[in-house]
Amino acid sequence: MGSDTGSTAVTIAIDGPAGSGKSTVSRLVARRLHGGFLDTGAMYRALAWDCLDQGIDLADHGAVTERARALDLELGTDPDGATVSVRGQDVTAQIRTERISQQVSAVATNLGVRAVLQERQRVLLREVAAQRGSCVAEGRDITTVVAPDADVRVLLTASDEVRMRRRAAELSLDDSDDARERMLDQVLRRDRDDSTVSEFLTPADGVVSIDTDDLDVDQVVQAVLDLVEAARNRVNDDRVNDGIGHRRGPGVSSDEAGTDVAAAWRAGLEEYDLDDEDRALLDAHDDDLPARETGANLPVVAVVGRPNVGKSTLVNRVLGRREAVVEDTPGVTRDRVFYEAEWSGRDFWLVDTGGWEDRVQGIAYRVAEQAEIAVELADVVLFVVDATVGITDTDDQLLRVLRRSKRPIVLAANKVDDQRAELEAAALWNLGLGQPYPVSALHGRGSGDLLDAVLDVLPAEGRGAAVDHGPRRVALVGRPNVGKSSLLNRLAGENRVVVDDVAGTTRDPVDERIDLGGMPWTFVDTAGIRRRVLQSQGADFYASLRTRSALDRAEVAVVLLEANEPISTQDLKIIDMVLESGRALVLAFNKWDLLDDERRAQLEREIEKDLGHVSWAPRVNLSARTGRHTDRLLPALITALESWDQRIPTGRLNAFLGTLVAAHPHPLRGGKQPRILFATQARTRPPRFVIFASGFLEHGYRRFIERRLREDFDFVGSPIEIGVRIREKRRR
Repeated sequence: MGSDTGSTAVTIAIDGPAGSGKSTVSRLVARRLHGGFLDTGAMYRALAWDCLDQGIDLADHGAVTERARALDLELGTDPDGATVSVRGQDVTAQIRTERISQQVSAVATNLGVRAVLQERQRVLLREVAAQRGSCVAEGRDITTVVAPDADVRVLLTASDEVRMRRRAAELSLDDSDDARERMLDQVLRRDRDDSTVSEFLTPADGVVSIDTDDLDVDQVVQAVLDLVEAARNRVNDDRVNDGIGHRRGPGVSSDEAGTDVAAAWRAGLEEYDLDDEDRALLDAHDDDLPARETGANLPVVAVVGRPNVGKSTLVNRVLGRREAVVEDTPGVTRDRVFYEAEWSGRDFWLVDTGGWEDRVQGIAYRVAEQAEIAVELADVVLFVVDATVGITDTDDQLLRVLRRSKRPIVLAANKVDDQRAELEAAALWNLGLGQPYPVSALHGRGSGDLLDAVLDVLPAEGRGAAVDHGPRRVALVGRPNVGKSSLLNRLAGENRVVVDDVAGTTRDPVDERIDLGGMPWTFVDTAGIRRRVLQSQGADFYASLRTRSALDRAEVAVVLLEANEPISTQDLKIIDMVLESGRALVLAFNKWDLLDDERRAQLEREIEKDLGHVSWAPRVNLSARTGRHTDRLLPALITALESWDQRIPTGRLNAFLGTLVAAHPHPLRGGKQPRILFATQARTRPPRFVIFASGFLEHGYRRFIERRLREDFDFVGSPIEIGVRIREKRRR
């Protein structure tokens, strides 16, 4: 059966497990049709070869996905000799080696990669069919995800023994125990791995299954050609269906067709009982969210003093809420922490610092260093002393540092709780800083006069960034001592926060503005989350609560895990906390430089076992200490935030669901089958979809819809929420 210019162009999709004969049959069918051949599996193999050739770790999902986006690939479509070239180099033979066969599943199970390559496959399939009159495409998900509207969809099946024997023959292997062991790995293991992200073992609705165990190649090819002939007799030149049984002409775009689908479904929905909330949701438009505004740079007030004079208590008094961690133990605050503050209509940044001490070492030295940096960044310094103790040698040394900075200094005499203490505060006139302002940070006494004095010397525009929430906010979360602060310092290119081997160095969430890739970002270094927040005490308890608060104010969370340590229950709880918050997610495996080959293999097994529920999250393997691969964090963040912000037009969403439900209807339960009536995206950040249905949709089917949404619309790095509203038909 040949093709001619007057015959109908057709698309044929052929899927099946490894060794079922997909490639051989597809090439022969394409040759008989004088059409094109598309080997989608070769795309995954080519990407695997490219990554290995460039030294990219296949376990680094984010890096591999980025490589897929930029893959310089030329895929031949001639069934008599389809060549594969990467970066101009012919790799047709290299991608069929046993080395690539053993590792290609690491690429094929990467959801980010699948979304990128599947879109390329759709485009190629349409282009080749238009150019050559027909195109035969073979590979994973080709019948359900890539080409669910293909004219002919076939699933080839065969027994395990037959498939392993065929693959061994392809590789010219003898019938031996060693060859059998290798085929178990290449055929059955690949099927097991690929089936975690793809459905190719059972045919979907509309897919014809052909058991090839007892058929030779020519018989299988003829069976497929018979299906093609029947398809050509069934449709005319304008055969493209809009998903609900109506024809659309060649001049109608897919977007217009999607709008038609949505309109038809919406009309049918009117037969069901809808409440006011339903109608408000349905009447919402697909407009983008409003852009964020920016403002002038705000002045910065740095609160400094020796340990335990009440700086953090005073900060909380100014803010009017318990933000800074406070405890009787000296040295609770260690980093410089920025807070948005306001007094008498004036906005400014208030910076809490750790206690300054002279001639100290270790962590105390780093705390003092951070306090001095805060002074350099400030427009006004609020110098806090303990009026009940008076001026100590440490206060004296700190005052010399402050005078060298040449910043305006306002003196706060803290712990003045009564009239008698005011007399002690008066002795501070001797410092030569002007009037000491007696305050009780604990009770609020005198704080208004102190803030008025600060405003008197505060410039209208200062050194701090505007409070416009413009930069994307990134929360660094994880267990104590996992390397959050080290990563922040590495990204900033300087020591912004205190780093020490002591677990729990960071107590407060620390906001830092960092420029990456020409864009401003706000990174929030948080306290390490210990095993049970509610059983923590003192500073650790409040620090954990503030970490949760920081996560709520962030847009994307980078969960740091120690690559050289087993994934713990606490790691999983932290990830669940991020999921509950609805924030975009990036997984960063720190201390990658400490891994050996044995640990890497063990880690991959742990990820497969414990992190399967977040396989959609970009993964970056890095070392904050050496800086290795920290540059890969930025693309992962951008990808996750784009998904988090993404809005799917109602027309496209319902066209997608129409195709999906046609291929995979909800299973019957109790003789009834729930029907999807309409769907809309209710919000972004994170994307939330509301599906109107005639009955309950099972959890497994919702997960199936979520997985297909991710693959078709490239939701990488963002959680997806799917809500179902069950509506019954109005009684007549």
